[in-house]
Amino acid sequence: MRIDLYGWTRDATRGRHDDFLSLFEEADRLGFDGVWFNEFHFQDPPQPYPSTLLLGAALLARTERIRVGTSILVLPLHDPLLLAESIAQLDHQGGGRLDIGIGRGTDPQTFDILGVDRAEARARFEAAYDAMIRVWTEPLSATHRASAPPFQTPHPPLYVAGSTPETLGFAARRGLPLLLSLEPPELRQLAVYAEALVEAGAPGALSRSSLCRYVCIGRDMASAVEAVDDFLARRQVARDASALARGVQNPPLDRDRVLSEQVIWGDPEQCVAQIAALCQTRGTGELRCVFNGNGVLANDEALAAMRLFAQTVLPAVREV
Repeated sequence: MRIDLYGWTRDATRGRHDDFLSLFEEADRLGFDGVWFNEFHFQDPPQPYPSTLLLGAALLARTERIRVGTSILVLPLHDPLLLAESIAQLDHQGGGRLDIGIGRGTDPQTFDILGVDRAEARARFEAAYDAMIRVWTEPLSATHRASAPPFQTPHPPLYVAGSTPETLGFAARRGLPLLLSLEPPELRQLAVYAEALVEAGAPGALSRSSLCRYVCIGRDMASAVEAVDDFLARRQVARDASALARGVQNPPLDRDRVLSEQVIWGDPEQCVAQIAALCQTRGTGELRCVFNGNGVLANDEALAAMRLFAQTVLPAVREV
């Protein structure tokens, strides 16, 4: 099973650039397979890494084997021809270690600032995907380039993130794997995807799709329970602060539901068993692990959990 890292955006990016990159240099040495970064623009306060491709270029230059993924590139915000060129260049620079997650986006503020009509997001997303595929696989038409055809190159692996029937149907019709989310639970997404595959008569790419889970690991069950309690308490504080900023109120976290649907937790043996069960029941072969609780845990705490996981769990799940 492929084991990647996720959750390294927003608060987790604060601090020195070299310190941030050093996390993933160590992840490379520890044996993790990939790391995924989100694309967020015009945040308040501003974020250090609005461009996942620029961040990916820096990380690929400083590592040897770990893959770098975008989760996601919001296609309606980009010129698809220029984006296709940039992706191909970065994939070449990184020695083929790039993964591209795409989606139509959900942040209305970014669309408004850039003057992109949100009502056109789906059409722009699908048209941009088709244009990128043409750039990578076919000569450009004479209206775009009158002389020699452009570079034609195998493009990096593509994934689709989304939860609506329309987006999941788009992925199914094109045989694209999914970047499944923590919320809503992936069982809803997988059910819609499976139905769309039947309608499309396509084989799909479920085995290459990627699940996502928080990870709370301890050397024994007592320390694992302590890690879970700490994570849930900090997660609740973060949720309450976010809700207050929006003028709403969130209900308390449902501990049992969160642990059953969103968290790999326990001692190493229990973590291995849970990952194996996920692989079997979901039919997927990739897992994005969130060791920092999406920024509620400090980077050094997350790194300690990553080291324990790499020493005790990674060797076993390679056989899953």
